[in-house]
Amino acid sequence: MKVHYECAACFLRQSKEALDLATDDEDLKMDVTEELIKIVSENFRRGGVSNVIGTKIHRTIKNKTGNPDPYHKEREISNDIACEYIPMVEKIIEDDASLKNYLKVAIAGNVIDFGALGLETDMESLIASTMQKEPAVDDSFELETELKKSETVLYLADNIGEIVMDKILISKLADYDVDITVALKAKPILNDACIEDALKIGLNQVSKLTTTGTDSIGIISEDVSQQFMDKFDESDMVIAKGLGNYEGLSEMDLKEKPVFCLLNAKCKPVARDIGVEVGDNVVLKLNPKK
Repeated sequence: MKVHYECAACFLRQSKEALDLATDDEDLKMDVTEELIKIVSENFRRGGVSNVIGTKIHRTIKNKTGNPDPYHKEREISNDIACEYIPMVEKIIEDDASLKNYLKVAIAGNVIDFGALGLETDMESLIASTMQKEPAVDDSFELETELKKSETVLYLADNIGEIVMDKILISKLADYDVDITVALKAKPILNDACIEDALKIGLNQVSKLTTTGTDSIGIISEDVSQQFMDKFDESDMVIAKGLGNYEGLSEMDLKEKPVFCLLNAKCKPVARDIGVEVGDNVVLKLNPKK
């Protein structure tokens, strides 16, 4: 996805949040901020790609502060927080075991921002209301059609906590007799899920696990490992969670591979890019680049 004008302010806001998590050294924060502003100045222009710029920013924060995982505290407890809501989610899908309802479960996971650990958020109401909303873009029929034709599925994970909801959907995908591999980040960046986060919730019990081979936000084709790209190319279909994966995949030449993005349009640029309203749920089949 190309940057929109609002992305510049968002990069700086997110930089401050990550720096505050990464270090208490005020002088260091000032030094790093000067570098981050330079990154934005040199890279933020019409046609720039949002997740590429975001990756440069967060790698710089990790490298310059010497903190390889500013979100480590969140990483320790976010899955536990999400697990508290599994009984509520299971009750919601009890009366409707359709694939579409399970897709809503995964999207509900994408809505929750565990960065604040939910201390001031009524997560239960948020999950319930999100699951009750019909997708504004609904390619779930096409997704199910592709599942019935496929033997292998590559599932691109997004955040910690969110993968708890992904596990519920992935268990449902197994009904279609497909071989499922979940790709996670090789190293921490933001609050994206890594292999160890997936193992803690037993995601390996319902799917194979691999990594993108890197720590990029979403997928950057020239940055991921060849092993990941081989898996991507070999898979019959791809299901991708979250904004970062949408931002990256929408810039790739997908040829004729069926790629579906599951997300909640949490910001104006992504909503505008897809053609929906902020807060809308999306099950979107990406079209090949022309």
